[in-house]
Formats: sequence, C-alpha cells, structure tokens
Amino acid sequence: MGTDDKIDNKAEELKGKAKEKVGKATDDPGLEAEGHGDQAKGNLKQAGEKVKDAFKS
Repeated sequence: MGTDDKIDNKAEELKGKAKEKVGKATDDPGLEAEGHGDQAKGNLKQAGEKVKDAFKS
C-alpha cells in the first residue's frame, strides 16, 4: 500500500469525522449522515489496502 493511499484514506476518514461533528453542532442530520458515509468509505478503503498488504507478504 502506497503512503499516498494511506494518507488519502485517513484524510477521508478525518474529513468525515469533522462533517459529523459540524452536523451535530448545527443540527444538520444530512451533513452528519454524510460524515458517517465519508468515515465508512475511508475505513473500507483502509481495510482493503490492509488485505492487499497481507497477500504481498
């Protein structure tokens, strides 16, 4: 897994956490849900990359 991919995936997860917090603070369920989705995508991508790494070893 490339370092750039790791950084991009983590950034997407952190962006999702930020959106979720802003959504909660502003009582915007749509933004909160979008944040959850971004976090899930980032986590899923990271898991996929870990699987690839496991097969490379």
